[in-house]
Amino acid sequence: MVALIGIILLMGIVKKNAIMMIDFALEAERKQGMSPREAIVQASILRFRPIMMTTLAALFGAIPLAVESGTGSELRNPLGCCSVSCSRSTRPRSSISRWSA
Repeated sequence: MVALIGIILLMGIVKKNAIMMIDFALEAERKQGMSPREAIVQASILRFRPIMMTTLAALFGAIPLAVESGTGSELRNPLGCCSVSCSRSTRPRSSISRWSA
C-alpha cells in the first residue's frame, strides 16, 4: 500500500517532465518557426539537465528509505524500494533518437 505513494510520486515527476518538454517545443515552434521534429529535438537537448536533476533528486532521496533498518522501517522500506526502482526505470529515455529516426 505504501509503495503506491512512490508510484504516484514518480508518475507526477514523469508527467511534469513531459509537460516541460512539450511546452518548450511548442514555444520553439511558434517563436522560432521550427518544425515539430526540430522543436522536440531542441527541447530534449535543452531540458535534459533539469529533468535529470529532478529524477536524481528523487532517486537519491529515496535511497535512505530503501536501505534503512531501524524502528518502523518495515513501513517505509517498500516506499523507498519502489521509488528507487521506478526512478531507475523511468529515467529520461532518448527521445532524440525516437524523434530523429
